[in-house]
Amino acid sequence: MTRGVAAQPLVVVIGPPAAGKTVVGELLSERLGAAFADTDADVAAVAAKPVGDIFTDDGEAAFRELERAAAQRALATPGAVVALGSGAVLDPGVQQLLAGQAVVYLEASFPAIARRLGLDRPRVVIPGNPRGRLRSMLEERRPVYERLASFTVPADHLAPEEIADDIATWLGKR
Repeated sequence: MTRGVAAQPLVVVIGPPAAGKTVVGELLSERLGAAFADTDADVAAVAAKPVGDIFTDDGEAAFRELERAAAQRALATPGAVVALGSGAVLDPGVQQLLAGQAVVYLEASFPAIARRLGLDRPRVVIPGNPRGRLRSMLEERRPVYERLASFTVPADHLAPEEIADDIATWLGKR
């Protein structure tokens, strides 16, 4: 698919779950006066149920298909700030759409993400080892995020407003 510069989003924000993509994306879109697209919200709207329920009710393959379509729609929105679902970057077609775009990676460590998701407290063992699955997911995706990124913001200790300011400065829009 050949696309001109006018058909590209202004910036795409990627990163792991709970890194702050949606909050930062919304703040950035306000600062820049740009439209905002959140692929997870789009998936939930299309499916008429929360993302977690799609996984439970319909399975991961169904979710990934909805996510791919949401990513394609968002990445065709001219001048928008796009918050891309954390796993969308694993799709080769989405990776191809991200080539040449302004892609910001919100880098967050395992301890920070576990804390934000509530997985940092001692608790009864939960079947399926969610902390172990989270760690494996982060290890799998980190190299992809790093490869796709035009700009990386370490997000562990910054407020969303600071991250949005850093991105706006990088974009040369402030």
